Amino acid sequence: MRGIRGCALISLTACVGAFIALGCGRPAASSSAPTETALPAPTTVGKMSLEEALAKRRSVRQFAAKDLTIEQVGQLAWAAQGITAASRGLRTAPSAGATYPLELYVVKADGVFHYLPQGHKLARLSSQDLRPGLSEAALGQGSVKQAGADFVIVAVYERTRARYGDRAERYVHMEVGHAAQNLHLQAVALGLASVPVGAFDDQAVAKALSLPADQAPLDIIPVGHPIQ
Repeated sequence: MRGIRGCALISLTACVGAFIALGCGRPAASSSAPTETALPAPTTVGKMSLEEALAKRRSVRQFAAKDLTIEQVGQLAWAAQGITAASRGLRTAPSAGATYPLELYVVKADGVFHYLPQGHKLARLSSQDLRPGLSEAALGQGSVKQAGADFVIVAVYERTRARYGDRAERYVHMEVGHAAQNLHLQAVALGLASVPVGAFDDQAVAKALSLPADQAPLDIIPVGHPIQ
């Protein structure tokens, strides 16, 4: 019996050793942290004047089947929410009391990304193409599914409400207009086209993008290459 127990103990020890060697029996490393990608530095001197961009801006709802480059995505995100004064964290769009209630998401064929103004980065939240689901949430609008990238602007009202109380909603809505117009004009300056989308089911958009409970979607801006 002693010999049998000894063999059993040796076998058990070998199994445990193999179990540990395979990485089992200990907590797996967390995979919840999003992968961050640094974006190319934004350009501050372009080929098109502001006046020309204003004159050419039009809402375009059909796009060529062509992806945006990482440079284009980065420039558009910067135009909407990029930092222009690093020492104070000031951004391209004015914000009441510099409370900055807006968050920007980019939905592309290769996944969903959260724009991080600090450091000018994209944090990947998903590797799935969620444009079809976002299109359904936007009442089936084809431009959302067809665009090279959908820029979704959401608001955390409490950031501004904590300082301005009942006026916060008005200030936040003014701010999303500032950020959106920056993005539309930047699209024109890059030779791209865009359209503002306000017709969508708020809860469906939040569900499609797995938004935190305190973030309310306010604007979807499909951006892509115009059909020549």
